[in-house]
Amino acid sequence: MRNCPKCGVEIEGEWARCPLCGAITEGTSSDSPLPTVALRFSRKRLVRVLFLTSVVVILASFGLQLAFRRDADVGVLRSIWLGIAAMWLVVVMAVRKRRNIAKGTVYLVALVGLVCAYWDYLSGWHGWSVTYVIPIVCGFSIIALLIAVRMMRMEVGDYTVYAGLTVLLGLVPILFLIFGWTTNPIASAICIGVSGLALVVQILTQRREMGHELAKRLRV
Repeated sequence: MRNCPKCGVEIEGEWARCPLCGAITEGTSSDSPLPTVALRFSRKRLVRVLFLTSVVVILASFGLQLAFRRDADVGVLRSIWLGIAAMWLVVVMAVRKRRNIAKGTVYLVALVGLVCAYWDYLSGWHGWSVTYVIPIVCGFSIIALLIAVRMMRMEVGDYTVYAGLTVLLGLVPILFLIFGWTTNPIASAICIGVSGLALVVQILTQRREMGHELAKRLRV
C-alpha cells in the first residue's frame, strides 16, 4: 500500500501521486479496490461513422473522375475504379437498409441507375446505361421484390409504399423512349410492361392498404 508523506494518508491501488494533494506517493503498490471496467462503445455509432465515411469516400471518388477528360486514355483504370466504388456503395446501402427489403430495393435501383448513367457519361456516352442497364435493373428488381414478399410473407405495411415506388421507378424508361435516348427499345418496353402490370395489380389488390400507409406516413 502506498502512502503520501505530505498528507499522511494510505492509498490503495497504483497511484503515483496523491489524489488529494498531488504529492508523489511512497511505498509499494497494491491491488485496486475498484473493479476494472471494460471500455464500452456504441456499435450503432460506429456503424454510422463507417457508413458516412464510406459514402464520403465513394462520392469523392466519383467526383475525382471529373478531373480526367472524358476522352482520356484511362478507360480500363476508370472502369475498375468505378466498378469497385459502385460495388462498395451497393454493399454499404444493402447493409444499411437490410431490415427493410422493399426500402433497400428502392435505394439500390436508384443508386445503380445513377452510377451507371454517370459511368456512361464519363466513358463518352454510348447510351448503354439507359438502353439496357436501367430498364433491366428496374424490371428484375420488381420481380425480385414480388418473390421476396411471397417467400418471406412480409406484412403489407412493411413493403406496400416502397413496392409502389419501385414500380414507379420502372416506368422511368418511358422518358427514355420519348426523348429517343435508347438505341434499342426492347428492354425499356419490357420494363414498362412489367411495371405497368405490377402497378395495376397492386392498385387493384392493395388500394386500401396503400392509402392507409400513405396517410400514416404523411400524417394526413
